[in-house]
Amino acid sequence: MFYWVMKRIFLGPVLRLLFRPWVKGLDNVPAEGAAIIASNHLSFSDSIFMPLMVPRPVIFLAKSEYFTGTGFKGRLTALFFRMTNQLPMDRSGGAASAVSLNAGMDVLTNGGLLGIYPEGTRSPDARLYRGKVGVAKLALQAGVPVIPVAMIGTDKVQPIGKRMPNIRRIGMIFGAPLDFSRYQGLEEDRLVQRSVTDEIMYELMRLSGQEYVDDYAAVVKLQLAGKDAAKKDAPAPDVEAAGTVPESGPNEETEPDSQQGTGSV
Repeated sequence: MFYWVMKRIFLGPVLRLLFRPWVKGLDNVPAEGAAIIASNHLSFSDSIFMPLMVPRPVIFLAKSEYFTGTGFKGRLTALFFRMTNQLPMDRSGGAASAVSLNAGMDVLTNGGLLGIYPEGTRSPDARLYRGKVGVAKLALQAGVPVIPVAMIGTDKVQPIGKRMPNIRRIGMIFGAPLDFSRYQGLEEDRLVQRSVTDEIMYELMRLSGQEYVDDYAAVVKLQLAGKDAAKKDAPAPDVEAAGTVPESGPNEETEPDSQQGTGSV
């Protein structure tokens, strides 16, 4: 009930008015029956905008940290996710992740739409990263189609670390359903799982136009965090000893070359 009221009466109309979302290929989402909606992940707001435009309820596997936050904001976030039928996804691997996938399987068994982010986490730089095989396991075991959807511009609306969104137009493109019935009986084959996942990621790359990186986003985030920590801990250069003065002047900071010209950071 809460999901319907927020989508149809309160939150939905306001978001449509402010952000004017455009949609292509919405008819690729089945009117009934189980299916997986696999999306790229640019922003926290992806989980809000995409279900807003799909007529049927979409139940997302959301990272478990959203459900365990502390303080007023943490509790409010957890309440919102629970009341909008989101399911906690444990990303630590092993038995914990298997339990989370079982919850997703229950959604599909009951004929629902399950939303999942194959990358496992938000992109740190607007590029598309290597998918995890959980989406393939679910698709193969449930025998359901996968609808790829590319979110467009949500990283500009709410960049990582920004609390208040920027008001600007966003979009999404729903691709044709991907059928993996040809792999029936090979659900536990790791190579098949990887092949299915890669096919999904290729479609997301094609629809979104993102640059693809064959690394896991979570690993890249850790590497970036390590570099940032190293920069903070590094000693300041001894300008006088070096006999030079920075071209930018003594009271200005220059951006590292590694962060210039990428167009996506």
